[in-house]
Formats: sequence, structure tokens, C-alpha cells
Amino acid sequence: QVQLVESGGGLVQAGGSLRLSCAASGRAFSIYVMGWFRQAPGKEREFVAAIRRGDGSTTYADSVEGRFTISRDNPENAVWLQMNSLKPEDTAIYYCAAKSRVDWWNTAATSYDYWGQGTQVTVSS
Repeated sequence: QVQLVESGGGLVQAGGSLRLSCAASGRAFSIYVMGWFRQAPGKEREFVAAIRRGDGSTTYADSVEGRFTISRDNPENAVWLQMNSLKPEDTAIYYCAAKSRVDWWNTAATSYDYWGQGTQVTVSS
């Protein structure tokens, strides 16, 4: 099993920045891909970004491309999401996720095996 713990959420004004962190423990060596998802009230959980642990390849949702950056530190089993130029529509609970499968291009939430508890991000206008 893998345990994921997020931190770094909060309240920020539009145009501001936040950095989310996720620490993996347990069988973290088995993780192939780590990602971030978000879920706003009344909406389905949606993909934000993912990173392949081996070579650091990344992929982003169109809505955050150019504003968000995902990065990782393999020895520390950690992943971060730097969020810049935040907009009110970025308001959501952000979840860290991980999977052992190699289909890192698959951004469906159902393809991820492990989930954190989520951290709230609120962007005021």
C-alpha cells in the first residue's frame, strides 16, 4: 500500500500563487506516476497534472497549462504543484494521486490506485 499526504492549500486572491506538496510513504518505490486532480463543488473530479517518476515527463490539463508546474523529488518520494496566476475557477479540493501502472498518458481518475485526503484551494476574485 501507498499513503499520500497533501499540504499547502489555502486562500489566495486571483492572480496569486500557491504551492501544494504531496508526500508518499509505504510502498512508494512501486509508484510509476504521480498526479494532481481537483474537484469543485457539484462537479466531477478532473485531471490537473501528472509526472512520470523515472524521467520526469509531465502532462497538464489545458486549463492549467502554462500556469501550473508539477515537479518531483524521487529520493524524498515527494511531488509538488506550483500554481501561479490563480483564477477563481481554480477553486477546488486538490487531490494527490499515484499509480503503479505504466499508462502515464491515461489521465482518467479511475486509472489511479492511491489517493490523498485532499487539500482545499480557494481563489477569491
